Amino acid sequence: MGDFFKLVADVGFPIAAALAAGYFVFLTLKFILDGVTSSVNGMAGIIKGLDARVDTMTNDLQRVDVKISHALGLQPDYYRISRAEQTDQRRD
Repeated sequence: MGDFFKLVADVGFPIAAALAAGYFVFLTLKFILDGVTSSVNGMAGIIKGLDARVDTMTNDLQRVDVKISHALGLQPDYYRISRAEQTDQRRD
């Protein structure tokens, strides 16, 4: 507390009060941004998981389509199959 009074004596009360208010605003913004950052990181993890599920569902639907086409004696739509994104899902 003595440091604050020394600052007031050196630069004056309005400047010292402005510095204290600026520090308070800094702490408030830091607290808010830390909360937002953790929320965004959590949502990013959820989105990555959902993206992986969509890729898995797409591959499963293509497999079912090819099997049903083969069972019914129809020609599979090779153009649609080739357009699908094919990535290596193995983790070796």
